[in-house]
Amino acid sequence: MEKFPNKYNLEERTAIFGENIIAFCKSVKQDTITRPIVSQLIRSGTSVGANYCEANNASSKKDFRNKIFICKKEAQETKYWLRMIVGCLQERKEEIGKLWQETQELTMIFQKIVNSLDKKIVTENLDN
Repeated sequence: MEKFPNKYNLEERTAIFGENIIAFCKSVKQDTITRPIVSQLIRSGTSVGANYCEANNASSKKDFRNKIFICKKEAQETKYWLRMIVGCLQERKEEIGKLWQETQELTMIFQKIVNSLDKKIVTENLDN
């Protein structure tokens, strides 16, 4: 699993996160239980970075805020699927825990961005 060398470059950080999710999922022996969980985990885990790239190209502040909120939702969904997969792979709990921790940090970052944007919008509305 690759480390996150520049934790302040969110585009790179979310891309590395997606790559780490893919690498982890490729290593999971798939059966009738793990296959759908792995599929969902790949979808949500890679969606975080894709939506962040979209947010960076947003057409307005409102569009940016909505896309960042989607990043947060996808990160929260990824935490859920990581929780489900750890039930199938107890022997890999520590490795999955590292992915979960990064997902938690991304969730908090995106929530902070949303909160800051919401506070700014309220302040702008009070000034008008």
